[in-house]
Order: sequence, then structure tokens, then C-alpha cells
Amino acid sequence: MNGTSRLSNPTRTGLLLAALILLGWLITLVSLLSVDLARLPALVIVIAVAGRALLQTGLFIVGHDAMHRVLLPERVRWNDRLGALVLALYAALPYRDCRRNHQYHHRFQATAKDPDFHGDPRSGALGWYLHFMGGYLTAWQMARLLGSWALLALVACQLSATGWLNVLLFCTLPLLLSSVQLFVFGTYLPHRGQRAPFYRPKSDSLDLPPWLSLLACFHFGYHREHHDSPVLAWFQLPAERRRSLEALGAAPLTLA
Repeated sequence: MNGTSRLSNPTRTGLLLAALILLGWLITLVSLLSVDLARLPALVIVIAVAGRALLQTGLFIVGHDAMHRVLLPERVRWNDRLGALVLALYAALPYRDCRRNHQYHHRFQATAKDPDFHGDPRSGALGWYLHFMGGYLTAWQMARLLGSWALLALVACQLSATGWLNVLLFCTLPLLLSSVQLFVFGTYLPHRGQRAPFYRPKSDSLDLPPWLSLLACFHFGYHREHHDSPVLAWFQLPAERRRSLEALGAAPLTLA
């Protein structure tokens, strides 16, 4: 029996989806860095930026599954190697530091030890976002990220007259949009109810149908289900959300 046949069905599904996300990210990166922006309609550029942002978020979600060791649980070393790869591609993020911070987030949820939580309601969403980003950005990480963009710009300028602008539009802007997407749907909205004075002990899940939850943030908005069952992969969360709603006697979310 070979190694692939010993992998569980969720693992095979997760690896296939991770490969599709990574392949889509790479194909759009290469094709969009070489295109002449002057020949593209504005609507196509907007769609391309939005698509790149979604794929960028997908990279982080794959890395997030790796942090929980659910991407490839049968091969922990390869799980961590894949996680390190996608987080490096996402924003030159160090895998070990991200995994440690995320473990703290789960272990000390909505406390001063939670690196993703900002308990002061006076700071507002913007203050929380800046606090959130500060927990992941370091001088060395930013140097690696800016260096990679500079290298891409050098290559892109050999392929297109608008090469440096291509990097800004299809690398820098999608990463910024992705960070906002992850913060809003994966941190702020699910955890804002845990702020004083309206403290609730658990995070909330966003009441979204699966298709919209996928587009919003790869089901990261089904946050209570994730915290209750962190061993589930991202694509398993809609079914878990449906089960939790049925257990509470609520109408299940439609799959349409």
C-alpha cells in the first residue's frame, strides 16, 4: 500500500484544494505581472485584483490548517513544510511564530494573552486592526516582503512596460485587501462580542450561507465551530455549522 492510499479522505481533499489554490495563485501571478495594463479594461483589472486577493487569503487559510496540523496530519513534518511554504508566499510570514501566536489565540481566547484580541472597545475597528497587524509584522519580515516585491518588479519590468505598477496592483494591493478580509471576517466580527462591557465567553459565527461564507473568507467566519473543533479543515466547517444549528433547533443554512 503506498503513502497516498493511507491518507484519509479529508486529507486528500485538503491537499487537492491547497494545490488548486497554490496553482491558481502562481498562474495569476505570472500572467498578471507580464500583462500590459494599458490594454486591460478597468473592470478586468478590478476583477483580477479581487481574484488575487481571494487567492491570497486562500494561501493563509491553507497555512492556518497547517498550524492546526490538519493539512497533512499523517505526515507532520511535511504538514509544517507546506505550512511554511504557503505563509512565506502569503507575506513572508515565519511559520513557527505564526503557529505559536495562533496556539495562544486558541488557548487564551479574548484575554490579554491572546495576540489577536484587542479588548479596549474605545480603540474601534481600526485600532484593533493595527494591533492585529502589529502582532504579525516584524522589521525582518517586512524586509523580506519588500525585497521580494522589488525582485518581482525587476522581473516584471522586463516583461511589461507597466511592470512596477503590476506588482503594486496584483501583489501589494491583494495582500492588503486579504489582511483586511482575514481581520474583519476571521477576527473582528467573530470576536467583537467578547469585548467589554458586553462580554460573551465564546466567539460568534457569522450567519452566512456556505457560498457567501466561502467568498467572505474561506469559511473563517464559522468561527465558533472552528474554536469548538479546531481539528476540522476549513472546507469541513459548513457541515459542522449546519450540525450546530440543527442541534440548537435553528433552520439550517441553505446550500444554494
